[in-house]
Amino acid sequence: MNLRPSHPSRRTLLSLTATAGLAGALGTLPAFTASATPQRPTDAPSLPASPAGRLWWQAPADDHSMIGQGLPVGNGRLGALASNDPGRELLLITDATMWTGGLNDVVDQDGQFPYGRDDFGSFTLLARLTVDLDGHDLSTVSGYRRTLDLERAVVTTSYERSGVTYRREIFASRPDDVIVLHFTQSGGGRYSGTVTLAGTHGEDAATSFGAAFPNGLRYGAAVTAHGKGGRVTADGKRVSFAGCKELTVVVSGGTNYKPDAAAHYRDASLDPECLARAKVRAAAAHTVGTLLRTHVTDYRALYGRMDVSLGTSTAEQRSLDTWERIRARARNGTPDPELEAAFLQFGRYLMISGSRGSLPLNLQGLWLDGNDPDWMSDYHTDINIQMNYWLADRAGLSDCFDALTDYCLAQLPSWTDLTRAHFNDPRNRYRNSTGKIAGWTVAISTNPHGGNGWWWHPAGNAWLCNSLFEHYEFTASGAHLERIYPLLKGACEFWEARLLTTTLPGSSKEVLIADSDWSPEHGPLDAKGITYAQELVWTLFGNYCAAAAELRKDGAYADTVGALRRKLHLPEVSPKTGWLEEWMSPDNLGETTHRHLSPLVGLFPGDRIRPDGSTPPGVVEGATALLTARGMESFGWANAWRGLCWARLKDAETAYRLVVNNLRPSIGGSNGTAFNLFDIYEVEKGRGIFQIDANFGTPAAMIEMLVYSRPGHVELLPALPKAWADSGSLTGAGVRGGFVVDLEWKQGRPTEVRVRSVGGRTTTIAYGDESRTVSLKPGHSVTLKDFAR
Repeated sequence: MNLRPSHPSRRTLLSLTATAGLAGALGTLPAFTASATPQRPTDAPSLPASPAGRLWWQAPADDHSMIGQGLPVGNGRLGALASNDPGRELLLITDATMWTGGLNDVVDQDGQFPYGRDDFGSFTLLARLTVDLDGHDLSTVSGYRRTLDLERAVVTTSYERSGVTYRREIFASRPDDVIVLHFTQSGGGRYSGTVTLAGTHGEDAATSFGAAFPNGLRYGAAVTAHGKGGRVTADGKRVSFAGCKELTVVVSGGTNYKPDAAAHYRDASLDPECLARAKVRAAAAHTVGTLLRTHVTDYRALYGRMDVSLGTSTAEQRSLDTWERIRARARNGTPDPELEAAFLQFGRYLMISGSRGSLPLNLQGLWLDGNDPDWMSDYHTDINIQMNYWLADRAGLSDCFDALTDYCLAQLPSWTDLTRAHFNDPRNRYRNSTGKIAGWTVAISTNPHGGNGWWWHPAGNAWLCNSLFEHYEFTASGAHLERIYPLLKGACEFWEARLLTTTLPGSSKEVLIADSDWSPEHGPLDAKGITYAQELVWTLFGNYCAAAAELRKDGAYADTVGALRRKLHLPEVSPKTGWLEEWMSPDNLGETTHRHLSPLVGLFPGDRIRPDGSTPPGVVEGATALLTARGMESFGWANAWRGLCWARLKDAETAYRLVVNNLRPSIGGSNGTAFNLFDIYEVEKGRGIFQIDANFGTPAAMIEMLVYSRPGHVELLPALPKAWADSGSLTGAGVRGGFVVDLEWKQGRPTEVRVRSVGGRTTTIAYGDESRTVSLKPGHSVTLKDFAR
């Protein structure tokens, strides 16, 4: 971006308010999300020249294909897809809290909750912003190029027209809570045209607007612009500009959502339109250079924690734009290690851009192209929201995980009330046969209003809790453990009331099994003792006991939970199929190649099934046989999960094949990677949708191939494929136990490893048969070398 000063003058700066009082009240206005007054760095941060740090294309997005072609920007709450068309820049703008629907607390005749856009609700667009440039039609320009700079989180477009080079940059600033578009040129050119902001729910075009949904959620957005060397005016409907050497457009918006069940998830005192006007006015008072430095410094504080090199690509590969490179990788099968590293870093970019200070990432993250996303773009608790956060801690982005923790805590009062009021409804096929009810659980689908949707999901509480506890394992944060403790305890209370006692066939041994449930998302609807639930609850109980001990709380109840855990039935291997049983039956009662790996949660994300000798070999073999039967061809998220499981089994080439499968180009809606690197999920022949979980799950698998960890144990290069073996490095990888690892390797073995404690005390670092014990104080580090071949 051009960092030359571009001071808005009093004449060209468009204030979006006629009231003098707004400026004085700016410092006391509530924020869409809590934020401090931005610190303004005087120098831009230094940036590495990473070959995996930049993606580029030679064509803009089609306005009608934005979800697969638009480039994403976001500040963790406010997001947009940008078209980068020379003559008509289009931004489809979202706020993470822009949801219809509500508490949805009345069940249907089957004891399940309604699941529609009006009752349960849907994630929707906030606004459309267009910047129309006179005479800049795509057909009139040459040398077009657009770039997503992952190192700075800036989207850049450049082209030539009539001997003039035109350039624009777009970034979403978290400190200033705005999206900035900056248009510059070199060679004597000028910009003329209009800026239009329009709502997507019937609001007229205006420089600012505000409205409300029937659920009471208020929302609003605002835009302002200023130019250099020209004239900028506004008529209330649009901004017009003429003869500008430079143009800066600033937009913001949001809702009055509040993560507080007691306030019905609304801040009645907040006027989103007024706040949006104040935010754009405040940001526009600074130079673009100042806004950019502030943004990049904030972004780099997270992105700069990890770097990755998987090898060197060829000059020919580097010469291709990103889309042609993806197609070439699929066509000729030749590894492209820099492209593969860029795909990992793109996942980190999406995490930082989509998960900070607001709601967690949903099925589409923070990006939409319309108001009718499949499955309402909700929070699916039977794999998808969990997969969205497998990357965060592994990739040095533990701060981004907080959005999931905050969400679960904010929803807990409503989830508890709905569970106690409706779970044991006699029409609910998943009700507790014991007649008891306690604690909380969720449905497969949840919304941000405390509501449940599609089908009760009893084990969903355990999986959410296990994800939250695993974050503690990475960070060793006692404060986090204290926060999530009520969730863990409430989930255990639910399962204490739900578990059934039974005697195994041919044995007098009594065991505890889960009541009637569905192994997501196939097979019988009312099987007891499904492996999915048994594994998740076994892990939940262990995590709760560890939390209670660490926090020195509820010792007697922890003993009760520990006793329940010891009586839980654990899955066996079928004598008929040789697979790990999914339904507490020797028979295969579902689809052999089903997308879900529900019975394998003990392999990943769980750790009960390990190929290190601690698990009976027959169980490992049964899990491997089941994973093999599931196949290698599925949706992106399912491939990512498979890849993680194969990495746990230390099968490097199979795990790598699944990574590569997800990098295949999506053509005509087929499964694979879209033009803009979003993962596409083929829902029916010829129609694909964007679903973001694979964009996080696949990079998580790549890291898991390089570093495996559990508390007290770190294994280096457990599933390093031949394509990356020659040389590489990974810095800033989080590992369980409270440590961060930097790793370099050559010819398939580690050459240097640096271990830093972020709260952990002791762990072992293993490579092959070699193991070294490391003891560190928090904040200290040690470097290890000379690993045996």
